[in-house]
Amino acid sequence: MRNPKVLFLTLYTFSLTGGIEKVCRNFLQVLGVLQTKQKLGNYRSLSLHDKITKQNHKGYEGNKISFGLAALKESLNADIIILSHIHLLVFARMIKLIKPQKRIILFVHGIEVWKPLTRWQQSFLNEIDIWAVSQYTAAQLQKVNGISGKKVMILNNCLPLAPNDIATSKDTLRQKHHLLTGQKVILTVCRLSSAEKYKGYDLVLLALRDLIIIYPNLRYFIVGAADESEQKRVLKLVQDCQLEAHVTLTGYVPEAEIEEYYQLADIFAMPSKGEGFGLVFLEAIAHGCKVLAGNSDGSSDALLNGELGLLVDPDDSDAIYQALLQLLEEPASQELIDERQQKVKRHFGFERYVEQVEALLFED
Repeated sequence: MRNPKVLFLTLYTFSLTGGIEKVCRNFLQVLGVLQTKQKLGNYRSLSLHDKITKQNHKGYEGNKISFGLAALKESLNADIIILSHIHLLVFARMIKLIKPQKRIILFVHGIEVWKPLTRWQQSFLNEIDIWAVSQYTAAQLQKVNGISGKKVMILNNCLPLAPNDIATSKDTLRQKHHLLTGQKVILTVCRLSSAEKYKGYDLVLLALRDLIIIYPNLRYFIVGAADESEQKRVLKLVQDCQLEAHVTLTGYVPEAEIEEYYQLADIFAMPSKGEGFGLVFLEAIAHGCKVLAGNSDGSSDALLNGELGLLVDPDDSDAIYQALLQLLEEPASQELIDERQQKVKRHFGFERYVEQVEALLFED
């Protein structure tokens, strides 16, 4: 199909700062690039929950009826409808009932499709195209929900087109947190949620209890918004481990400042067992961090099965301790850091992502 028109349906795009929202923002930029290259016709983006409306994008502030009516109307003029999340699948089903010939594509990210779906969802997924962010997510979707492998393609997440210029921000954070020159810093960037206790910061804290015997000035920053219950639980663990002088929970931090924390850190550690992919690993490597991740989820895709960092059993506290100790005792050379940064750009850079999306959209 020449110059197809695209409708992109999302839950959030600009009103939240999580990994899926970053995927949505990157993908909108891709659509703009493909339109400039005259590969696409018009494209429109509708967001169920966004409050922001801008060129080619409209937010509906949670109004499902208005969003659904707009999605149906816009779909009549679109050749391809792309969904950012399975929670939007019902709208695609309605579109298919009205216009069965429409091509539907669904992004699948992680835990939302690792569990059994309803029968109608399983049936419908076998009628549409699916873009999975990792091999692990694709495998789980097929295994748990019986989705044909022919319907699932892999589209790893990517780094943004133009990262912020943060060349002078490391010293600012060092002063803010009273860090000494050369003081080692471990970082985790994630949401602290009582409903999602799979990120692995608990085991990093337990490892830290022993690491400070060898590195008494070691600091650990957990950056991200926290619900009250989880924050209270984590602070209690910090207290029990007598780590108050070593651990900082920053709470919510704007995206630009998160990049400053990447610049500050020596090691990015998130031995998760529930990552669909793990865009934060790419961000950390791009900023020069050494990385530790879990080996039982989509993190393996992000780290190219260990080429870009250490992968450990996320349930093995001793393995996590040993891995962190290794990263602290064996500083990465600038040559190795540069090599990993180039490899991340080559595999997960924005330009590569544009090429992959174009190939998937126009495959025979």
